[in-house]
Amino acid sequence: QVQVVESGGGLVQAGGSLRLSCTASGTSFSIDHTDWYRQPPGKQREWVAGMPGSGVSSVTGRFTVSRDNAKSAVNLEIDNLKPEDTGIYYCNARGLRNIRGTRYPFDIWGQGTQVTVSS
Repeated sequence: QVQVVESGGGLVQAGGSLRLSCTASGTSFSIDHTDWYRQPPGKQREWVAGMPGSGVSSVTGRFTVSRDNAKSAVNLEIDNLKPEDTGIYYCNARGLRNIRGTRYPFDIWGQGTQVTVSS
């Protein structure tokens, strides 16, 4: 079984920065793509930024996705935080898991981490 767990959320003042981590665990798997989504209070989940499995980093406006191979993690750094960045941030990972010589695709979500930005 492959799992991803988000961490790093918290209460931050507007204008600050925050780094979230998405850590993958399991056996015999590879990740093709990792995306970060968020769900603001009372709103639908929305895509924030992402990166292919072979990537090193990706920048989308104030959002930077980077890889930490030592920790099997994909990080999301948010700069110049705004109150509208408040929400639950989720990691989504898609890839392949090798089970007895056969590769099976997976598409999994973490449980989310809360980010609250105060004005």
